[in-house]
Amino acid sequence: MVSTGTSSSGTAESTDPRALLARHPLDPAARAWLDQAVARVTERPAALRALFPAARRHCGRALLDARRTVDEAARAVLLTALPLGGQPLADELAGLYRHGDPAEQRAILRALPLLAAPDGGDAKREPLGDLALPLVREALRGNDSGIIEAALGPYGAARLPDAEYRQAVLKCVFQEIPLTGIDGLPARADAELARMLADFAHERVAAGRDVPADIWPVVRPFPAADRLSERLTAETRTAAPSAGRPPSGPSRRSTGTTAAPPPALRPPRPPLTEPYIHTASPPWPQPERLTGPPEGKACPCASSTPTST
Repeated sequence: MVSTGTSSSGTAESTDPRALLARHPLDPAARAWLDQAVARVTERPAALRALFPAARRHCGRALLDARRTVDEAARAVLLTALPLGGQPLADELAGLYRHGDPAEQRAILRALPLLAAPDGGDAKREPLGDLALPLVREALRGNDSGIIEAALGPYGAARLPDAEYRQAVLKCVFQEIPLTGIDGLPARADAELARMLADFAHERVAAGRDVPADIWPVVRPFPAADRLSERLTAETRTAAPSAGRPPSGPSRRSTGTTAAPPPALRPPRPPLTEPYIHTASPPWPQPERLTGPPEGKACPCASSTPTST
């Protein structure tokens, strides 16, 4: 698996929050607040701790594109205004991430490519490098799909070790996160990842569950894993859509494989041929009513002397 470097310039332009805000200008009040916040952060970096959570309240949460909102872009602008680099920058990001809500954590993770290299900000500032990988690992240990997808953006996809990247991709498949949202997957996919996904498909079919369609473009380029998928059961072969045929099925990531039908239920018990109809007197003889001893006579059990043990 070959690790790629920073993302291409076209991708960087499309994800740069400053370019997004230029195409979707803020209202005058939000723009004035953001300009003042940038000036305060540049002058005193600690001011970011109070301004970072307030971005949504002042700038709103309107969508800028399919993945980024206005408040997220504003937070990225504030992060790039930090006059910090290297370990001090990593420490400040860790504090913001630790005390932030999920939206703030996504903003930090998606802004990491802008802080990782000098071309993402001030050329005089020490680059962040791999110092933010602990944040990526912490995000991947959670279960929030949006945070996991943000952690596997350009920064995490370029810098995670091979074994950790494979496990992260497999976790996305388990949590039904579309693999199309993972940056760098075609470049970082290898035979071991393809084998892991083929084994996953086998286990899903054996359990009578659907196989996600987006794993097959990762499996097919590697002949060994592709042969493994061809040796699966007939259900697995029907789960893998053939080339040029779009997958079909009830879910957006399903390949059309349906689970095995449940076992047949036991037929209901037949009704009684002669149902009992309640009457005033029961149809069976009643036992004799137990009564006490005759009047004037003691109970025999009362006069018996206990035996010594």
